[in-house]
Amino acid sequence: MPDNTPATPDTSPGHPRTLLVTGGSRGIGAATALLAAQRGYRVAVNYHSNSLAADEVVRQIRQGGGQAMAVQADVAKEAEVLRMFGQIDAKWGPLDALVNNAGVVDVAQRVEAMSMERWQRLFSLNVLGTMLCAREAVRRMSRRFGGVGGAIVNVSSIAARLGSAGQYVDYAASKAAVDTFTLGLAHEVVTDGIRVNAVRPGVIDTDIHASGGQPDRAQRLAPTLPMQRPGTAQEVAYAVLWLLSDEASYTTGTLLDTGGGR
Repeated sequence: MPDNTPATPDTSPGHPRTLLVTGGSRGIGAATALLAAQRGYRVAVNYHSNSLAADEVVRQIRQGGGQAMAVQADVAKEAEVLRMFGQIDAKWGPLDALVNNAGVVDVAQRVEAMSMERWQRLFSLNVLGTMLCAREAVRRMSRRFGGVGGAIVNVSSIAARLGSAGQYVDYAASKAAVDTFTLGLAHEVVTDGIRVNAVRPGVIDTDIHASGGQPDRAQRLAPTLPMQRPGTAQEVAYAVLWLLSDEASYTTGTLLDTGGGR
């Protein structure tokens, strides 16, 4: 029988795994990058425009003895994604792991008030950006193309199954697309040695709420949650790192909710 077990490259000091975290300069992305570095990964920290925030994540990783680089790219733009992967290839070689974290939300609105421009921006980044980065990762990880396998984790949202009526129906729909893409890609590349999973955070205390015009949203919703508190970016990062690890070697096509019971 062929060995279809997804490979997990050696993470000993002489053989660190290479990880790309998109949207890695803040929130869940930054927490994931920092935790991954602590666990022996060398981390490419992608950012769109906030170079200072990305540089700070890189600085913290290097201060702790890890390896990191900041890479600018708008993941919704194919040319920039190709450039980003080329930079990582040139410095460290092909990726071993990818966390598709980059994403946006917009101000709370009902669907009839939403514009086409809003939808195009949101789906281009949340869905097409995820697919673009996954495509490039597969091209490097797949045993069919001479790779050694790897792992991809997509950051979705519990909104995908709740719908976010009256607030972010479009955001919820984009994350539902990420869920479906995760399941399909997982089945498509499992025999290539690649595992693909997703985490679905619930109400997490990060600044994404401020970008949606509700900076106090996490604390305001806390009493409605089973755990009576919002989650932290670090708690989501733990879930992401588990899905990347050997401990999840028999786990693919899984949507892991990190919503405090919601």
